[in-house]
Amino acid sequence: MVEYMGREWGRDELAQYVGHMRQIAGIKALEHTDGTARGSRLLQVYTGSGLSFEVLPDRALDISHVTFKGMSLSWQSSAGNVHPAYYEADGLGWLRSFPGGLMTTCGMDTFGAPSEDGGEAFGIHGRVGNIPAEQVSYFDQVIERPGDESLHPISINGLVRQSRLFGENLVLKRVISTGIGSNTIMVNDVVVNDGFAPQPHMMLYHCNLGFPLLSEHATLEIDSEETVPRDAEAEKGVDSWMQFQKPTPGYAEQVFRHKVRPYAKRMAQATLRNEQIGLALTIRYSHETLPHLFQWKQMGQGAYVLGIEPANSSAVEGRATARERDDLPMLEPGESRQYSLVFEVEEL
Repeated sequence: MVEYMGREWGRDELAQYVGHMRQIAGIKALEHTDGTARGSRLLQVYTGSGLSFEVLPDRALDISHVTFKGMSLSWQSSAGNVHPAYYEADGLGWLRSFPGGLMTTCGMDTFGAPSEDGGEAFGIHGRVGNIPAEQVSYFDQVIERPGDESLHPISINGLVRQSRLFGENLVLKRVISTGIGSNTIMVNDVVVNDGFAPQPHMMLYHCNLGFPLLSEHATLEIDSEETVPRDAEAEKGVDSWMQFQKPTPGYAEQVFRHKVRPYAKRMAQATLRNEQIGLALTIRYSHETLPHLFQWKQMGQGAYVLGIEPANSSAVEGRATARERDDLPMLEPGESRQYSLVFEVEEL
């Protein structure tokens, strides 16, 4: 059974009203044909509730633009979707191909500011978000399972391998799922060390919320035991981290670390609520494996974005700092780590 249009339906009953289930919800496989995104794949998902989102197979199956009933929930950078061939690994080059979007994966061996660790230079936020996924498969509710009359989830699967001779061999196995009539996107990741030596493993999920969900009428709700500003600039706004203003000329980004209280099932959450447009978006994440939460508040003109960033290390300053703090997560050979995120839209 599935809830759709205010009531519950069985598959056979709902099927009588349509010629094809994709009339209501499903996945469209597309390809960019212009600009720096040309040649990269796009999976467009629509659930029938008004929720629509884009998944980028050539960028680690990250989630790009998201809308609900025509209103944008995510922020898109001026670069837009960029083919991974244009990725610049050094220093801040990552920013030239950073699309924004609902979720950009950072890692898998570093995240945060550029740094040098063990004689090796690491660029901002790592490589994984610019690696194409392989073994990508997707299905929607048109697939039936024998003896099961339910409406099955809409699901996208694939794996991303970050590997180098004499270096790391880390594999991300990702499943993104939703369903007919759903206002929810679920992401389940497993990262495995497929090599034969211990490897540093830093992960951060860069979730980027934008206008019109984000505006001077929005408020951020986090059950935070402690909020610590990253630097002197963030110190200026530490008492108003939950409030937002109109786009501000010359605004300097503010980053806060939140010590979040988890709730049932070892999950934690953050909610951006905008009563003016009648929408809220809640991000739930696995607090056990992502114990740190960073908030990126950028109120600049054109760079008007709220970043909600669960992570497995406190060192947003980069890998070298993580090692200095003794907060550099490691994966032993064959060891795996699981992460989950849930994005849920609520009409107020």
